[in-house]
Amino acid sequence: MEIKYKAIGIIKSPFKATEGMPIQSASASGVRGEVIVNEEYLEGLSDLDGFSHIVLLFHFHQSKKFKLKVKPYMDNVERGVFATRAPSRPNSIGLSVVKLIGIEGNKLIIENVDILDGTPLLDIKPYIYEMDNYDNNFRYGWITGKINKIKGTKSDSRFFAK
Repeated sequence: MEIKYKAIGIIKSPFKATEGMPIQSASASGVRGEVIVNEEYLEGLSDLDGFSHIVLLFHFHQSKKFKLKVKPYMDNVERGVFATRAPSRPNSIGLSVVKLIGIEGNKLIIENVDILDGTPLLDIKPYIYEMDNYDNNFRYGWITGKINKIKGTKSDSRFFAK
């Protein structure tokens, strides 16, 4: 089955290249950016200003052709792509939780941006801690013991087209 999506806007960030870009929003503390929502979707932003954080779903438009086994940023062992957050995926869909600073018309001012400038936006959802956090009994699989590396790990070109 083929599924097609239409971008609803574009994400602006200070990251013009993937090299050195934060790999998660937790490693992008304080980095500001903008989401420019296409005018036809402006009405859909109603009531979003009451949320402190939002989830951005986007298309990894610079991602290379996917592989089912990848070497993720914080490891040098090949892992199944679905056990990673690597951008080289069958459907190239990314997700990031960012802080919503404000809304000016069709422009969202956001913080903690770990997204490449010019990335096509697919959807926006409010982040609600009580809905998105289950309990403290998490298991971290292969990343156990590496979680403290997130803030210092930056992107390189391994998953992106040259």
